[in-house]
Amino acid sequence: QVQLVESRGGLVQAGGSLRLSCAASGTIFSINRMAWYRQAPGKERELVADISSGGSTTYADSVKDRFTISRDSAKMTVYLQMNSLKPEDTASYYCNAYANIYRYIIKWNEYWGQGTQVTVSS
Repeated sequence: QVQLVESRGGLVQAGGSLRLSCAASGTIFSINRMAWYRQAPGKERELVADISSGGSTTYADSVKDRFTISRDSAKMTVYLQMNSLKPEDTASYYCNAYANIYRYIIKWNEYWGQGTQVTVSS
Protein backbone atom coordinates (compact mmCIF):
# COMPACT_ATOMS: atom_id res chain seq x y z
CA GLN A 1 0.00 0.00 0.00
CA VAL A 2 1.50 3.29 -1.09
CA GLN A 3 0.60 6.48 0.73
CA LEU A 4 1.41 10.06 -0.15
CA VAL A 5 1.21 12.28 2.89
CA GLU A 6 1.21 16.02 2.35
CA SER A 7 2.20 18.63 4.85
CA ARG A 8 -0.41 21.00 6.14
CA GLY A 9 -1.10 24.00 3.95
CA GLY A 10 -2.37 27.15 5.50
CA LEU A 11 -3.51 30.72 5.29
CA VAL A 12 -1.02 33.25 4.01
CA GLN A 13 -1.22 36.86 2.93
CA ALA A 14 -0.69 37.85 -0.67
CA GLY A 15 3.00 38.21 -1.39
CA GLY A 16 3.90 35.64 1.22
CA SER A 17 5.53 32.25 0.94
CA LEU A 18 4.65 28.69 1.83
CA ARG A 19 6.41 25.38 1.41
CA LEU A 20 4.55 22.13 0.88
CA SER A 21 6.03 18.70 1.20
CA CYS A 22 4.77 15.25 0.30
CA ALA A 23 6.34 12.04 1.52
CA ALA A 24 5.71 8.66 -0.07
CA SER A 25 5.64 5.55 2.08
CA GLY A 26 5.00 1.86 1.61
CA THR A 27 6.70 -0.90 -0.33
CA ILE A 28 8.17 1.17 -3.13
CA PHE A 29 11.07 0.11 -5.30
CA SER A 30 11.30 3.29 -7.33
CA ILE A 31 9.47 6.51 -8.05
CA ASN A 32 9.35 8.11 -11.44
CA ARG A 33 7.58 11.40 -12.00
CA MET A 34 6.32 13.40 -9.01
CA ALA A 35 4.03 16.37 -9.33
CA TRP A 36 1.79 18.90 -7.65
CA TYR A 37 -1.71 19.62 -8.89
CA ARG A 38 -4.26 22.04 -7.55
CA GLN A 39 -8.00 22.45 -7.71
CA ALA A 40 -9.92 25.59 -6.89
CA PRO A 41 -13.66 25.52 -6.15
CA GLY A 42 -15.66 25.15 -9.34
CA LYS A 43 -12.57 24.54 -11.44
CA GLU A 44 -10.86 21.49 -12.85
CA ARG A 45 -7.75 20.06 -11.30
CA GLU A 46 -4.67 21.50 -13.00
CA LEU A 47 -1.00 20.64 -13.07
CA VAL A 48 1.12 23.10 -11.11
CA ALA A 49 4.56 21.56 -11.56
CA ASP A 50 6.23 18.22 -12.06
CA ILE A 51 9.69 16.77 -11.71
CA SER A 52 11.18 13.70 -13.32
CA SER A 53 13.38 11.15 -11.60
CA GLY A 54 16.31 12.89 -13.24
CA GLY A 55 15.32 16.29 -11.92
CA SER A 56 13.81 17.85 -15.03
CA THR A 57 10.97 20.20 -14.16
CA THR A 58 7.98 21.79 -15.84
CA TYR A 59 5.68 24.50 -14.52
CA ALA A 60 2.30 25.93 -15.32
CA ASP A 61 2.67 29.39 -16.87
CA SER A 62 0.73 30.87 -13.97
CA VAL A 63 3.36 29.85 -11.42
CA LYS A 64 6.60 30.14 -13.37
CA ASP A 65 9.25 32.19 -11.59
CA ARG A 66 7.24 32.03 -8.35
CA PHE A 67 7.06 28.33 -7.49
CA THR A 68 9.87 25.80 -7.32
CA ILE A 69 9.45 22.04 -7.26
CA SER A 70 12.19 19.81 -5.91
CA ARG A 71 12.61 16.28 -4.65
CA ASP A 72 14.70 14.21 -2.29
CA SER A 73 14.68 10.79 -3.89
CA ALA A 74 16.32 9.12 -0.89
CA LYS A 75 13.46 10.35 1.30
CA MET A 76 10.85 9.77 -1.44
CA THR A 77 9.69 13.32 -0.85
CA VAL A 78 8.67 16.12 -3.18
CA TYR A 79 8.52 19.77 -2.22
CA LEU A 80 6.78 22.84 -3.58
CA GLN A 81 8.21 26.19 -2.57
CA MET A 82 5.63 28.87 -3.28
CA ASN A 83 6.71 32.51 -3.27
CA SER A 84 4.93 35.74 -4.14
CA LEU A 85 1.60 34.05 -3.52
CA LYS A 86 -1.52 35.53 -5.06
CA PRO A 87 -5.18 35.13 -4.12
CA GLU A 88 -5.67 33.15 -7.32
CA ASP A 89 -3.29 30.52 -5.96
CA THR A 90 -5.96 29.60 -3.42
CA ALA A 91 -6.81 25.94 -3.95
CA SER A 92 -6.48 22.45 -2.63
CA TYR A 93 -3.04 21.16 -3.57
CA TYR A 94 -2.53 17.49 -4.37
CA CYS A 95 0.65 15.48 -4.53
CA ASN A 96 0.96 12.93 -7.33
CA ALA A 97 3.52 10.24 -7.98
CA TYR A 98 4.19 7.32 -10.27
CA ALA A 99 5.65 4.50 -8.19
CA ASN A 100 6.82 0.99 -8.92
CA ILE A 101 5.81 -1.50 -6.22
CA TYR A 102 7.06 -4.64 -7.99
CA ARG A 103 10.38 -6.25 -7.14
CA TYR A 104 11.14 -7.95 -10.45
CA ILE A 105 9.34 -5.83 -13.03
CA ILE A 106 8.77 -2.17 -13.63
CA LYS A 107 5.16 -1.12 -13.76
CA TRP A 108 4.24 2.41 -12.83
CA ASN A 109 1.11 2.95 -10.78
CA GLU A 110 -0.28 6.41 -10.14
CA TYR A 111 -0.94 7.61 -6.60
CA TRP A 112 -2.49 10.73 -5.11
CA GLY A 113 -2.24 12.48 -1.79
CA GLN A 114 -5.29 13.51 0.17
CA GLY A 115 -4.90 17.20 -0.63
CA THR A 116 -3.98 20.19 1.47
CA GLN A 117 -5.67 23.58 1.47
CA VAL A 118 -3.76 26.73 0.64
CA THR A 119 -5.60 30.01 1.08
CA VAL A 120 -4.09 33.32 0.06
CA SER A 121 -5.76 36.44 1.40
CA SER A 122 -5.61 39.78 -0.39
